[in-house]
Amino acid sequence: MDYYDIWCNLKDNTKDIEFCANVKHYLGTLTDQGLIVGYTLRRKKLGFGPSGLGEFNVTIHLEDLSQLQKVFDLVATRGPQIEPAHKAVYSAVKDLSFGLSRDFPDA
Repeated sequence: MDYYDIWCNLKDNTKDIEFCANVKHYLGTLTDQGLIVGYTLRRKKLGFGPSGLGEFNVTIHLEDLSQLQKVFDLVATRGPQIEPAHKAVYSAVKDLSFGLSRDFPDA
């Protein structure tokens, strides 16, 4: 399993519940379509965590890197089926950091 991590802060902290609903819609749709295995959305608790990373962490669960490339290719089309959901999430965030990891040791 591969994991694509996104750490971010919100542009407007008063829209935290709206952000969570938008992530659920966007990544839930990708999950339902079998484009990703799943995802998790987490928020720092009591402010604990590395200061260089954002308050929110989204982890996208993937079978392999080819699945990630297919998602990137789909989002890059900015097609009417995906762009509104992507924009609702991406336009709400700032201070983005990204990471890629895998289960270890390999199978």
